[in-house]
Amino acid sequence: MILERLTFEYDNKILIEKVKIGTPFRYEAIFENSGCFIYFKDRAPKLLSAEQNVQVNSQEAVLLKCGNHFLDMLKKTDDEQVEVMVVHLYPEVLKKIYANELPKIIEQGDCNIQSKVVVSREVISRFIESLEFYFQNPILINNDLLELKIKELVLLLIQSENVCSIQELISDLYSTRSVHVKNVIELHRYSNLGLDELAKLCNLSLSSFKREFKKVFNDTPNNYITDQKLKRAKELLRITEMPVSEIAYGVGFNDPLYFTRIFKKKIGGSPTEYRQKNMA
Repeated sequence: MILERLTFEYDNKILIEKVKIGTPFRYEAIFENSGCFIYFKDRAPKLLSAEQNVQVNSQEAVLLKCGNHFLDMLKKTDDEQVEVMVVHLYPEVLKKIYANELPKIIEQGDCNIQSKVVVSREVISRFIESLEFYFQNPILINNDLLELKIKELVLLLIQSENVCSIQELISDLYSTRSVHVKNVIELHRYSNLGLDELAKLCNLSLSSFKREFKKVFNDTPNNYITDQKLKRAKELLRITEMPVSEIAYGVGFNDPLYFTRIFKKKIGGSPTEYRQKNMA
């Protein structure tokens, strides 16, 4: 749930925003025609995309290229708030800022960079502090200053170990990449994502996703994914002493009671009964 949102606009587009979010939350970030730089101040979520399933650390940032992403964060305390700083990277804005430089950059770059953690706290902290200052003093903000902040961010990014040049950065942000259903399913087999969300990660409608899934796995999504989760749950029940509820969450069920019902229906006994009979 978004508790507070402050924004700076450039050419009628939200360019930079500061957001306070209450946990738990799952944020669907869709960037069809832009990239996005997101910094997490105190706590950070798990990043789920067509290519990534990673836990981001606090005071780190992620660079998201065009596509669909989900940011997951669980609740730790009743009154917990998470502060996020977002910089949107629109191709048309970058073309304006860099004038004749950007088309050449796009043509020359061919780097293979995924959405990932790109800048640690040591590199980006001063930049974030400067944005905090301007949110406290918004009267100082104008288009010229916003252009300078975007250029500053790009210069910081190209000095990070994950982005070797401005050509590679811009090229990767705005290149078109195909998404394979098999790769997405293998990456998120134990994620707590519904079929609608998996379809979005594949850039497909739900009906198209189901048809493509059937071609790849020769099974329905619900049946295949449930079987894979239960297969992993059985393994964990045999080789670990993890509580049943923890195993349920670990393999992608958000309700341990539902997990137990499905397990009993498919396997023929409860998870506890299965463990007692098969414990290694």
